[in-house]
Order: sequence, then structure tokens, then C-alpha cells
Amino acid sequence: MSRHVLVTGANRGIGLEFVRQLLARGDRVVAACRHPGKATALNALAGEFPGRLHALPLNVTDAKSRAELVRELPLVCESLQERPFDLLINNAGVLHSGERFGHLSEAHLEDSFRVNASGPLLLTEALAPHLADGATVANLSSMLGSIANTQRFGTPSYNISKAAQNMATRLLAHALSDRRIVVVALHPGWVQTDMGGDGAQIAPKDSVAGLLRTIDALTPAQSGGFFDWNGATMAW
Repeated sequence: MSRHVLVTGANRGIGLEFVRQLLARGDRVVAACRHPGKATALNALAGEFPGRLHALPLNVTDAKSRAELVRELPLVCESLQERPFDLLINNAGVLHSGERFGHLSEAHLEDSFRVNASGPLLLTEALAPHLADGATVANLSSMLGSIANTQRFGTPSYNISKAAQNMATRLLAHALSDRRIVVVALHPGWVQTDMGGDGAQIAPKDSVAGLLRTIDALTPAQSGGFFDWNGATMAW
């Protein structure tokens, strides 16, 4: 049975690959990103899959943008009242490179927290009425947000914000447990994207295929957990 899915940060990288693979599986997708009109690859997919892909604007850090997305969804997705979302993928994220101790930027820290942590939390809260009972919320986290695995000083605004996102995942799991909604944090691996940078070893298609297998296999008992793209448990 096809699923109804919403993906954030869907214009490139892992988010775009999620959209590709979900459409290939027969799912219906709402792809959200800041400037869908400029998302050439995303718009090409919309042409390939008419009626099954809708691209909508969203800035996860902006309350008005989140509210507008929620307002537009029933207008764009006529069947939303009959078929709410089965899966929400909070993929939008930011990594500020070049950070080093002694020269940290408060602006980078605040921006990272708003995009990577509070954005997914507040968006999930706003979309909760449109999630099906028994749905899944997948928050794209990172092993760099694991406190137990921290081995060096690096990308502090990203690491701190992803650790905060992990806590938000755990809190959301409790908040939505009465509706049997499974909420998890997922580490996609070191993926060959603009954010992944030099040295990344995993192709986006392989990472996303693994992430979807992991999502498909989730059970309610795993809600609030932290897993890698192959389904292995990550340390907090």
C-alpha cells in the first residue's frame, strides 16, 4: 500500500534522494524546501510523477512559514482529510563549516539550533493533526550529535544542535505515544552531499535505501530511539 509522506529540505542531497526513492516505490510525496521554484531537479520529478508530488515552500525556522505550510496542505492535497501523512521526514538541516575554538559565532550557534533542533520539533507539533495514528516521524540526526561518541572539537554548532534534536526526538516520542506514532532519530552515515564534503564515502542512494529499510522495520517499542542507516542502535 502506498504511503503519504512529507519531506523537508527536499530540494537537494538526502532530501531529494528520499523524494526520488519514495516516488519510485509508489508513494505520494509533499516536498518542502525554502525555494521550490528554484529546485530544478525537484520540479523535474514533479513532471515525471504527475499528481503524486507536490512541492511547497517552507522555512523550518519561521513560524509564519510553518503555519502557511499547514494551511496550504489541505488545499494542495485534496485527499489529506481522508488520508493523513503516514511518514514525516525532518531532513532540513544546516552545517556551518570552518568553526574553531576561540572564534565561535553566536549567530552560527543560534542558526544551527533553530534549523536543526527547534525547527523539526515545532514543525512536528504543527503537523501533528495531519499525521495518521501509527505514523512515523523520522528526524535526520547525525553521529556528531552523539555525546558518547565525541572524540574531538569540531563543528560545534552542528554537534550541539543535533544533540538537542535528539532530545527533541525523545520528547516527541512521549508526546505522541498515545497515538502510536513512532518518532526516531536517524544517522544517515557520512554521505556524498554538499554538506558531507570531501571524504564522504556513502552515496545518497545507498544511504536513503538503508534509511527507508530501517524506517519500514521500526516497531512502537523503538520509538524515541537513535539508529544508523543500517538500523544499528546509536549511543546517545
